[in-house]
Amino acid sequence: MGLTARVLAIDAGNSKTDVAIVTADGDVLATARGGGFRPPAVGVDTAMDALAETVTRALTTAGLTSVTHVSACLANADFPVEEERLAGALRARAWSRTATVRNDTFAILRAGVTEPRGVAVVCGAGINCVGMRPDGRTARFPALGRVSGDWGGGWGLSEEALWHASRAEDGRGAPTALSHTLPAHFGLPSVYALVEALHLGHIPALRRHELTPVLFATAADGDTIARAVIERQAEEVVSMAVVALTRLELLEEPTPVLLGGGVLAARHPQLNNRIEHLLEKRAPKAVPQVVTASPVLGAALLGLDRVGSGEGAQSRLRRYYGM
Repeated sequence: MGLTARVLAIDAGNSKTDVAIVTADGDVLATARGGGFRPPAVGVDTAMDALAETVTRALTTAGLTSVTHVSACLANADFPVEEERLAGALRARAWSRTATVRNDTFAILRAGVTEPRGVAVVCGAGINCVGMRPDGRTARFPALGRVSGDWGGGWGLSEEALWHASRAEDGRGAPTALSHTLPAHFGLPSVYALVEALHLGHIPALRRHELTPVLFATAADGDTIARAVIERQAEEVVSMAVVALTRLELLEEPTPVLLGGGVLAARHPQLNNRIEHLLEKRAPKAVPQVVTASPVLGAALLGLDRVGSGEGAQSRLRRYYGM
């Protein structure tokens, strides 16, 4: 496509959207940030309208009205049919003639590797895993929660911690310090009071994510139940990674396994060390590493792959993002 090509890179998560306009030689012409992208909650048209406001700001800053290719990594694009539907919606906006949509986990994977080859497991609010090879083959999971066999991430960890704390307090379960540390975080005297406050909305449901760091702190202090919950999270991360490596026939060769999202990027020793230990046993050639790069970098790199940019352009782009 030549060095005149320009890529509109979009990383749109549930809470925020980042946009970058990048030339084929890796120069960033403009960036913009907007709100979250949540088609299931507001509908595709409304979500696209909100996205358009952010994209328009970036295009205006760059002095452009359109680009060569749109590379979008979007939350809630969990199945290929959803990716195709969203790609069609992007093309309808006339920002470019071509548009590729992937689940936003692919952005974290591509940001952490020098070529489109490897596996990424992301623990943010939920958990997801994807893998890719340079020949275009991918591995992925629906990642819709328990209905698709998933467990973990910040939301799942806080829910499990509350479950154990409630049962410990009323006698149905084994004792755990979580029955004290979780309500204490909100200045409450008991798990009963905490559950009541969450149920009645006195504590907004979204604040439940604050309990995940409390779980890790309780585990670090030696609590057996809290430690078991974190051990389970490590098992889930490694199970997903090993399945993805196997599907892509990468289990027998050195392959990056990227760990991203708030839970893994926090580098809690018990969790991350356990993941590394389990990978060493089940996928000894895997090379685990934590990724903290901006996901929009990954979306832009995927766009540069599409327009045929070389390593120099990718290196220039990585330097812009401090990588």
